[in-house]
Amino acid sequence: MRLLLVEDDPGIATGLQAALKQAGHAVDCASTLAQAWAVLTCEPFDAVLLDLTLPDGDGLGLLRKIRVRTAGVLHGGNPELPRPDLPVLIMTARDAVPDRITGLDGGADDYLTKPFDVNELLARLRVAMRRAAGRASPLIIHGEVSLNPATRTVEKAGQPVVLGAREFSLLLALMQSPGEVLDRARLEAAVYGFGEELDSNAIEVHIHHLRRKLGDGYIKNVRGVGYFLAREADT
Repeated sequence: MRLLLVEDDPGIATGLQAALKQAGHAVDCASTLAQAWAVLTCEPFDAVLLDLTLPDGDGLGLLRKIRVRTAGVLHGGNPELPRPDLPVLIMTARDAVPDRITGLDGGADDYLTKPFDVNELLARLRVAMRRAAGRASPLIIHGEVSLNPATRTVEKAGQPVVLGAREFSLLLALMQSPGEVLDRARLEAAVYGFGEELDSNAIEVHIHHLRRKLGDGYIKNVRGVGYFLAREADT
């Protein structure tokens, strides 16, 4: 998944970014509300991890902007970025009950108080993503392939399939949107953070490896557009 981490403390931001990347996520960082909004309106993200006390205001203001859709006026003319149902997890030192209630009632999917365990953050993130996808099961299943985001494991017909970190992230993006053609930019965003260097054919290489491990027909493509998993009824 591609995450936006909004945190102004350099030490916390660096540590969290490293831990999240270690868990297989692509992570971009913003230290102000203005910076976060600028990134959100031009890049796609799967979730936002939001501090509240920021140099240029309260993170709740950013949360409100994400949750509002007014014919694209607040979205730079593009009502798709950021989408109003984008999962947002607040992480803050504000631990009073009224603060937690205000954050959750304001549209946050979850509310963590600092300090917190990174593994708990990752678990809560997985729950938020399941809820956003309308799933109750921790497993994502498509055809004979099952993927477990918590353990980062994949099986085909009950047999384990060993994937590299970026192959896993790419497969996760495809399995979360069955039937939808994902273009190169969206797949790159799911696998790589902003500014990360990648070869021009990196996505094609990962797709090739996935097809070799999961079967040539599992991932389909629309030439010149992108890649997708056919809905199970169509396979």
